Amino acid sequence: MENSETLSLRGSYNRVDKPSALKIFCKFDIIHIFLAAGRMMSKTIAEINEKIAKGQAVVVTAEEVIDLARKKGVAKTAKEVDVVTTGTFGPMCSSGAYFNLGHSKPRIKAGGGTVYLNGVPAYTGLAAVDIFLGATAIPNEDPRNRSHPGEFSYGGGHVIEELVSGKDVKLVITAYGTDCYPRRKVETWINLDNMNEAVLFNMRNAYQNYNVAVNLGDHTVYTYMGVLKPRLGNANYSTSGQLSPLFNDPYYKTIGIGTRIFLGGGAGYITWQGTQHNPSVPRTNKGVATRPGGTLAVIGDMKQMSPRWLVGSSFIGYGATLTVGIGVPIPILSDEILNYTAVTDEELLAPIIDYFEGYPQRSPDVLGEVSYAQLKSGKIRVKGKDVPTASLSSYSRAVEIANILKDWIQKGEFYLTDPVAPLPGADSGATCKPMQERPFEE
Repeated sequence: MENSETLSLRGSYNRVDKPSALKIFCKFDIIHIFLAAGRMMSKTIAEINEKIAKGQAVVVTAEEVIDLARKKGVAKTAKEVDVVTTGTFGPMCSSGAYFNLGHSKPRIKAGGGTVYLNGVPAYTGLAAVDIFLGATAIPNEDPRNRSHPGEFSYGGGHVIEELVSGKDVKLVITAYGTDCYPRRKVETWINLDNMNEAVLFNMRNAYQNYNVAVNLGDHTVYTYMGVLKPRLGNANYSTSGQLSPLFNDPYYKTIGIGTRIFLGGGAGYITWQGTQHNPSVPRTNKGVATRPGGTLAVIGDMKQMSPRWLVGSSFIGYGATLTVGIGVPIPILSDEILNYTAVTDEELLAPIIDYFEGYPQRSPDVLGEVSYAQLKSGKIRVKGKDVPTASLSSYSRAVEIANILKDWIQKGEFYLTDPVAPLPGADSGATCKPMQERPFEE
C-alpha cells in the first residue's frame, strides 16, 4: 500500500519536467521510490483475462469497491479484485448511427439526394446506400420552437430506439439518377434485419463530470439540461457520480482507444477521444476533474443492442436526443488504479453554472462547487438559498449496467482489451477551444 510519503514524492515528480525530475531527488529518495514501487501489486490485462477464462476473476462494481477499500485497505483490495465495473445512463446528444441499406433493383444513389427514416432526415453525403442518422435530427415539418416551448416529440434518437426494438420504419429515398444508378425514388419499410450494417457511432459520450444547471433569471428557460425555473427554482445535473466511467479512471490509465465496453446493451469499443475532450481542466489532489473534462467516442453493432439502453428522448423547448447506456470495465492493474476506483460521491465536485445568461453568453462564471453527495441528497445551497436538485441521468440504471457487465465478465462472456493507444491526458496540452469568429470582409 502506498503511504503518504510515497504519494507525496510521486506528486512532486508529476509537477516538474519529467526528463529532469530525478535530478531533484537525493540518492535516498530514489532508493525509497524503487522500494515502494517494488511493494506495489501489479497485474496485466492478459493475466486478468486468463482468470476470466477459468471463472476465477473477482469482479465488483464501482459502488461495491468503495466499502471493500474502506474495510480491507487499498493494497489488499487491489490484490484481491481484478475488475471494477462502471456505468452511466443519460442523454448524450452527440450520438447517431450509420447504416448500409443494401441496393435496390434498379439501383439508386442516395448520395447527393435525400433520405428519411420515419420522416427524420438522414445524412446522405457518403455513398450510394450508406447513410448517417443523428440522434438530434428532427422531421422537416416539426414546428420546432415556433410556438415556444416546442415539444420535439420525435427525432433521430426515437428512430434508433424503434430500430433496436425490431420495428419496421419507413424509408424514403429520392435521387437525381445516374447511368449506373438510374432509379430516382424508393419507398419501403425497412428494419435492422434488412440492413447489411447498422452501427451505433457516438462522437461524444460519457462526459467526465458536467455542469449543475441553475437559472438566475426572472423567467423559466428550456435547455438541454432540462427545464430550469427562475430565481434558482431548481438545479439539474447529469452524471452517475461514483459509478461514472471516467471518474473511476481520471487520468485514462486503463481506458483508451480499443477498450471494450458495454454499449447500448451490447458490446462496443472506444474508438477515439470524444469531441470536446478536455483533459486539462482543474482537478483535485486526487485527480478528480472539477469541470467537464474527458469524453469518449464509441462504436458498436446496433443489432446486438436493446431499447432498454438506447432510448429516444425529448427535451421541451430544446430538441430530441438519445439516452445511452455505457459501462466500462476498469482492470485493477495496481494499487493506484484501485485507489481511483474507490472514489466516492463526497469527493466528486461539480461546478454550478447559470443557464439564464452565463452559459448562453459563454461567460459561465462558476457560482460554486458541490459534491455529488450533496446533489443526490435532493438539495444544494446556492447564493444562500436551498435549491432542489434533480438528475437527468439514472443512477439506478447505472447500477444495473455495472452489474450486467460484472455478470458478463464472471460468466466468461466478456473479456478485457488492451488499449492500442492512450487518450490525450492531463499533461498532453489538449484543451477544448471556443469558436474564434472572424467576420467576412466586404
